[in-house]
Amino acid sequence: MLEVLRPTQEPGWVLTHEGYSVLTESAVESRFALGNGFLGMRAARSTGRGPTWVSWLGYIRWASWPRCYVAGLFDMPNTEPPVPALVPVADWSRIRLILDGEPLVAREGEILHGMRRLDMRRGVLLSEWTHRTPAQVTAKGHELRLLSLADRSVGLQLQQIVLDRDDIDVRLEASFGLAGVGMEPVRLENDLGAWRTEGTGKVVAMAGAASLHLDGASADPERPFPLRWIWRWRSKAGQVAQFARLVAVARAERSEEDPAPRAAAALARSTSVGWRAILKAHEAAWDAHWSDSGIVIDGDDDLQRALRFAVYHLTSAANPSDDRVSIGARALTGDAYFGHVFWDTEIYLLPFYTAVWPEAARALLMYRFHTLPGARAKATLGGWRGALYPWESADTGDETTPDSVLGPDGKPIEILTGKMEHHISADVAYAVWQYWRATGDDDFFRDAGAEIILETARFWASRAVAEADGRRHIRHVIGPDEYHEDVDDNAFTNVMARWNIGCALEALDLLRKGWPDRAEALRDKLALDDQELDDWRDAVARIVTGLDPATGLYEQFAGFYGLKQLNVADYVDHALPIDVVIGREQTQSSQVIKQADVVALIALLPQEFLGQGAEINFRHYEPRCAHGSSLSAAMHARVAARLGASDTALRYMRETASLDLDLDPNSAGGVRIAGLGGLWQAAILGIAGLNLAGDTLELDPKLPPQWDTLSFKVWWRGRSVGLSVSRPMLEARLMAGDGMNVTVAGVTQHLTPGSPLRFEL
Repeated sequence: MLEVLRPTQEPGWVLTHEGYSVLTESAVESRFALGNGFLGMRAARSTGRGPTWVSWLGYIRWASWPRCYVAGLFDMPNTEPPVPALVPVADWSRIRLILDGEPLVAREGEILHGMRRLDMRRGVLLSEWTHRTPAQVTAKGHELRLLSLADRSVGLQLQQIVLDRDDIDVRLEASFGLAGVGMEPVRLENDLGAWRTEGTGKVVAMAGAASLHLDGASADPERPFPLRWIWRWRSKAGQVAQFARLVAVARAERSEEDPAPRAAAALARSTSVGWRAILKAHEAAWDAHWSDSGIVIDGDDDLQRALRFAVYHLTSAANPSDDRVSIGARALTGDAYFGHVFWDTEIYLLPFYTAVWPEAARALLMYRFHTLPGARAKATLGGWRGALYPWESADTGDETTPDSVLGPDGKPIEILTGKMEHHISADVAYAVWQYWRATGDDDFFRDAGAEIILETARFWASRAVAEADGRRHIRHVIGPDEYHEDVDDNAFTNVMARWNIGCALEALDLLRKGWPDRAEALRDKLALDDQELDDWRDAVARIVTGLDPATGLYEQFAGFYGLKQLNVADYVDHALPIDVVIGREQTQSSQVIKQADVVALIALLPQEFLGQGAEINFRHYEPRCAHGSSLSAAMHARVAARLGASDTALRYMRETASLDLDLDPNSAGGVRIAGLGGLWQAAILGIAGLNLAGDTLELDPKLPPQWDTLSFKVWWRGRSVGLSVSRPMLEARLMAGDGMNVTVAGVTQHLTPGSPLRFEL
């Protein structure tokens, strides 16, 4: 067993954390979390920690925050206000080691050595520890844990333990920790349990198998309770105890469904092939994903590691087999935001999946199609037409943003994002269009994507109201800059809305030409007549954008220029966000921006910035941004890279990477998955200048002087293309699929199998 517990030896693939600190432990557990899109598990130590149940008291800090999650398993906890949240399931990795009647606990005795490693190459968590007890017994352990990327219902744990003393009475207990936070047991058998959420009626089943070998000989366990195994033996110094545990999980959406047979079948499947085959298949699946999505940078080891970390978590977060779930703001790595889905998924994550894993991108967009009824209901509730997607959503597509929360003084604070941050409907439509243009997935476009684009356009046309000045205004909104609430004519919102409506008109024309029957059926289904389409064209022509043709500047929202100017640079050394430092009232009255707003518009719709418009707007808004969101720096990096400002782009990329790679206690709530998606965008859409939405595969690289090469692969309309950017050349190779055109810095050539193209830069 010991050979599989050794990490990848090639440099840059393994993240290491040594020692223990209560201040950073929860951040380590997030950073080294495991996932496969269906299951998620934080990297809590399995041996030597006590149970977790005491209430949160502010001045007492959790020493660990173990969590196991199942995607889509939401319920209504007893919170005020009530909002749906991901439900943690049984912690199946904990092991209790009891020596001469005394449990091995980290806080007692002395930890001589403790190390955890995230082996990103293999997708496994590796741990090793040496613990001397108060009785002077020294125990050494090595562990491997994984959530299988080859069989998403399966998890594996291996542990090897050695003691340095003879004749110790050893008791090893392996059990499934309480799976009960708000769930009621409906079935408990020796190797199988099933629990139902109290509010939503979802059911999760978990099956387990465990074994122990002492110096290679199998030991029989006691089985006093379901999903619990106990072994007892007298120690011999140097004797090797090898423990292996398999878990299989299944989820059902309705209480009348029984997922237990699926969990039992997955466990039987796994036990029949054994843990070595499980590990081998998992590693092979990771090999395949790294082949498609890996990024190689020569000349920048730090950002090479950061981009591998980003791709590791992005790969761990998605499940192309389940189009009823999406990816929350912290994926399946922590409790922050309750597992809710935001615009982060479409704007920050979808570009990665569209480029390297189109099947995952399709599933995430189908989640938005399945939740169209909730978006339509929200639009109707606001007095509008079409589909207004919720700012926060869970499994149903209903708005899950709380109306208010209690502030530090106990007084309620109104939350307006769910009521006013409407740009998400355009964000979803944008992701749909980008995916279809990149993949050529006509079935998706015809049967799902077009309807999303049309219904979101209908919302915007009803939202953009004609006024006495002859223009159409979108009032009472919140743009990406959430420091300024209830504003009028936010440039990001309005320009994206106008694009959304124009895109819908184009989509309808494409349907008429390519699938006339579908076009008519969809118009009938949506009751979309010529008069309404004329109104859409009017909206495109008359929506206020905030652009001043004389200066080339977009005003972020109506009245932004009249706010007080504030030197954001004066506050960069503060540990707290600027809105906390200067107060909410001063923040709202100042030209201080939470995150990329107009700058995000430059990234998404560069065609709206003519001539030097992108440069002018970036230079104007960049110094006004306080980066109060983890989404901000990466978007600034992407835009700076396209402008050729390499030093600025790299600085923002390093800032983004540090949010999760540095041990920030605020990472306890989970990794910032959107920031990691933004980091990938900065490298591939920014520095490499990749555009998948054109009529050819397009690139316009701007390689930083510090980098020697940047190599990666992308999928474009059924072809896999390997790309390598160096100075002064770009090479393109067709790895799979038919011949195609590639455009580099405006020059187009035809790429065929076996004949790589080289472009002079």
